[in-house]
Order: sequence, then structure tokens, then C-alpha cells
Amino acid sequence: NDFRFPLSNSTNALHMSNNNNNKSSLSILEEENNTLSSPLLLNDDPTMSSTLNTVADGYSRTDQRIPIATSTTPVAPPLNFDYNDGVPPTTGDVVDDYGAVIIKEDQSDGSNNDTTNNGNNNNNMPTGVEHHLPHPDRPQLEQTHEGEHRHDHGSLASLKITRATKLFAFCAALNSCNLGYDIGVNTGAGMLLQNSLELSDVQLEAFFGSLNLFAMVGALCSHTVNDKFGRRWSFRVSAMIFIFGTILQSAAYDYAMLMIGRAFVGLGVGFGLAVDPLYIAEISPPEFRGRLVNWSEFAINLGIVFGFASGLMFASVEEDVAWRWMFSMGAILPCFVIYFATFVMPESPRWLVANDRDGEACEVLKKVYPDGYDVGMIVTEIKDSIDKERIAEHAVGWGIILFPTPAFKRLLMVGIGISIAQQAVGIDAIIYFLVFILKESGIHSRITQMWILLGLGLIKMGVIFIAGRLLDRTGRRPLVFISLLGMSVSFFIVAMSFLGAVASEIGAIIGLGLYLAFFSIGMGPATWTIASEVFPTSIRAKAMSLATFSNRATATIFASSFLSVATAMTWSGFFIMMTVVCLIILSWMYVYLPETKGLSLEEMARYFAEITGDESILEVEGTLTRREQEILL
Repeated sequence: NDFRFPLSNSTNALHMSNNNNNKSSLSILEEENNTLSSPLLLNDDPTMSSTLNTVADGYSRTDQRIPIATSTTPVAPPLNFDYNDGVPPTTGDVVDDYGAVIIKEDQSDGSNNDTTNNGNNNNNMPTGVEHHLPHPDRPQLEQTHEGEHRHDHGSLASLKITRATKLFAFCAALNSCNLGYDIGVNTGAGMLLQNSLELSDVQLEAFFGSLNLFAMVGALCSHTVNDKFGRRWSFRVSAMIFIFGTILQSAAYDYAMLMIGRAFVGLGVGFGLAVDPLYIAEISPPEFRGRLVNWSEFAINLGIVFGFASGLMFASVEEDVAWRWMFSMGAILPCFVIYFATFVMPESPRWLVANDRDGEACEVLKKVYPDGYDVGMIVTEIKDSIDKERIAEHAVGWGIILFPTPAFKRLLMVGIGISIAQQAVGIDAIIYFLVFILKESGIHSRITQMWILLGLGLIKMGVIFIAGRLLDRTGRRPLVFISLLGMSVSFFIVAMSFLGAVASEIGAIIGLGLYLAFFSIGMGPATWTIASEVFPTSIRAKAMSLATFSNRATATIFASSFLSVATAMTWSGFFIMMTVVCLIILSWMYVYLPETKGLSLEEMARYFAEITGDESILEVEGTLTRREQEILL
């Protein structure tokens, strides 16, 4: 029932008439074979080599026509498809979304000729353009998986990730450990630092909270280095700034010098957060991109564990010396990053293509893809992708975000709302002040505190690993709901431990452990997955930057006020308030958060258009798609 036809040239095309509808695909091909510049054979033909290329991804994975080389055509020409909606509908016919007639059982002649490779009868399948194909009037917003080419799109196994790809992703993710280490080391060193330099609660809060503020500035500045000098130089700059800030912090003799060092550490962290996932995404085949980008999130949690471990390592050292050594150890990982960025990691193929260095990009892609892979096609797709992004960047301004229509307003509420909610549950602030919470619960031994921190860090890291596998199996909504409900219960347990309803120390430890586990199972990994899935192409870059800014701003506010608010409200009152906050967010998510698992960008756009009665989002996306097609053609 495939009515798309290859064009050998502008005047000589294979047209399938309505009289051919009940013929098998083999008989049609045999009759029309002599009209093509190159013959077409079925995929299961015994004479066909399995290594021949088929159509580009984005067309039908069940399309069995393959161009082959002949004595007169040494190189098989690519297939160019035109649109054909198949049988025109008549009165009483049932049509699909694209206007193609759906053949009913009683309309068929009972023949079993029209079958797939598996022998299943296709008479009940819709004719004409399939649902996942582009349509002139209803263009798909995301009908391809760019770069995901195979020698065959159905019978052969999918690509396997290469060792080189894993190595490059590991080196990039190692840079994210710097942020994790900073969070973890400050958790253990915060109280030591306050006692050593005689800091007030407000000064300590400003020290913790300022990291996110400086990181936002670093992320904004990283754009220039990223685009002008490449990703590898961004890694080097990030690591060198982080090392310089770490040295200043370690040698600080007063609060001013401490904050100057904090500023450089924040800038380095911001550079790293901007380049790590970007590099991993650009160096990875699309089939493995999501999994490998998650390595960056896992590396942050690994860094937190390293930071907790440093506190245990120096638990018996004098306070004034211990926190300096703990900060100094933060310079070790950036040295490895500089080495890897210089001698191990290649430049991003996307950056190379953007700077007209296609030959070097091909050499890098040959390491990322299996031997013999057609990396030239990947380079072509990268060029098309860059062009599309430039079109999208200039096609829609900030006006549609600042003054959104109902559909855009609803999706912005979801994407930006969940990014704010991730920090509104207090994750960064609570990790920074874990030692203070443990001390208030009655645990005063430094060694005991550090052992508990290490155990909590391992729990968080382990659950993150499990959550990455559950996210695509169970969906986003269930995990987010479980996460928020579990965190509210955890906060309530901690609050009761301070009220004396349960054993103070044990209750606080159990409650904090459950809190970190429930956060890591849902709100941690799901937040940015959902945000990237609800934002349409036309506003994706702008909306994601706004969501990131909102997330970091919320983290800054919470970390900069946590200790003061908890002291003013009492610790039990504070955690009861956080219980209520989680329940409010849960109620809001239940009403507004859609399930985004397995939905294309077009399906998400249609969802928001339907629930708001506003089709402007479809018009904007359709206009953008047509403009891309016009410019690229």
C-alpha cells in the first residue's frame, strides 16, 4: 500500500494508478521496472546485498524498494519521493488524518498478494501517505532522527556504540564532577569554614548561594569561547578558571578573598555546565545521545560523593586546616580534564562542520561510528541541522514568549514551571546544609557526620542510576508524582524528628535518605527531559535558556536564605512548610503536566492546541517547517 514513487528525473516518473491497488508490490515493480533508470528489487530478494543503502531515515521503515547499481548505472541513484495520497475518497469512504482512504475488509478481493515480509495481510492498512511521513498541508514537526542512518532500516541490527564514543563521553562528563565536588565539599566544609573565619549565617548563605549566580554568568560567557575557539578550548578554560578559584578559596584569610575565589569557581562551573552536555550530544550518535548525555548528570552525583568523602578523609584534622585541604583537592579533577581535552578528546564534529572543516569532521565521525559507515551523510545532516537552527532562531522573536498566546502560555507553564519546581523542593540548599541539619538533630561528631554524608551520597547516586532506566519504561508523570509524594513524606518524618515524635537522630537520617532517594527517582532526572520534550522547535532555544535561568535563580534564592528561614521558623516548622510546598507542587503537576513519553513534537503541539482551543502554535510550527523546506531546497 505504499503509494510514494521514486522519480528518475523531472519528466520520467513511476506513477501508480488506482487500478494497481490490488496488485502485489512485486507485480507492480516487475511491470514498471523498465521505466526506471535503475531497477528496484524487494528487500528479501536473495540476490540483493544486505549492505546496500536504502532511503534516508524519516521515510518508511517498511519501504522495501532499494535502488541498485547496474552495468549502465555504476552508482545507484538516491530515491527522491514525491507525495501521492493514493485512492481519492468517495462518498462513504473512511479516511485517515491525511485524507487517504482506509480500505475496509469488505472492499478487498480476498487476495493475500498484498503482504509484508512477515506475511501479514495489509488490506486494513491506510493507503497513501503514512502517518509518520511529511505531508504538504500538515508538515510533521519532527519526522526524522537526524544522523540515525543504517544500511537497512528494518532487518539489520541497530548501531552499536563504539569504545571511542564512550571514552569521549566519559572525558566530557568528568568535567561535571567539578560542580558535584564543589557541592559535596562545601557540605562538609561549610561549618568548619564558618567557625574558622567567624562568618555569620548570612555570610555563609551568600557564599553557598553565590555559586549559582556566578555560574549563570559563566554559562552566558561560554557561548563566545564555544563558538569561536571550539569545545576543547571551552573545557580547558573551564578547568583553568576552576583551578584558579579553588586556589584562592583554599588560601583565603578573610571573607573578601573567599568570595573572590568563589566567583572564579562559579564561572568555571558555569562554563562546564554549558559545554559538557553540548559536547556529549554532538559527539554521540542520535540512538545513544540521551543515554550518554545522562552521564553528565551521573557525574555530578559522583562528584558530590567525592566531596563527601573528602570530609571523611580530613575528619580528624584541625578545623582551620581541614577545610583548606578539602578545597585544595578540588583542583585535581580539572587537571585531568585539561589533559583529556588536549590529548584524548577530538573536536566536536558539529563545530568543525560549522567552521567549514568537513574533512576533520569526517575523521572524528569515523571514530564515533563503526568501520565502513557513510559518515559523509552525517556531515550533510549536520549542515542541514545547523541551517534549520539558524532559521528557527531568527524566525520567531522573544515576543511570542513574553506575550504568549494561550497554547504557548500553557506549554511555557509546564516547561518553566517544572524547572522552578525542581529547586523549589530545596535540593541544592538542603545538600549544602546537611551537616547543620544533622547537628541540630543531635549528631555532633564530625566523623559520624561525614560517614552519614557519604552514605546519603551513595544512596542518591544509586537511585539516579535506577531512575535513568525507569524514565522511559514507566513514563514521566508517574515518576514525578511518586517523587513529590515521597519527598513530602520524607520532610514530614524529618519535621517529626525535631518535634520529638520519633527518635531525633534516626528520624532525621531516615527522612533525609528518603528525601534524596525520592528526589533522584523523579524530579532530578525528569525535569530537563520534560522541558526538552514540551518546547516546540520555534521557541526551543529561547525557552530552554529561560527555564535554565529560572532554575538557577531559584536555587540561588533558596541557598541564600535557607539557614535564616530555618532558624526563624524553627527546624520543625521549616520542614513542615517544605512538606506543604511538595504537596502544592504535586497538585499543580497533576493538573498541568502531560505525559510526554513517546510523543513527537507535533503530537505535543496538537495536545496544547486542543486543551487551550488555540491553533496558533500549529500555525507557527507549520510556517517554520515550510520556511525551512523552502530555504534548504
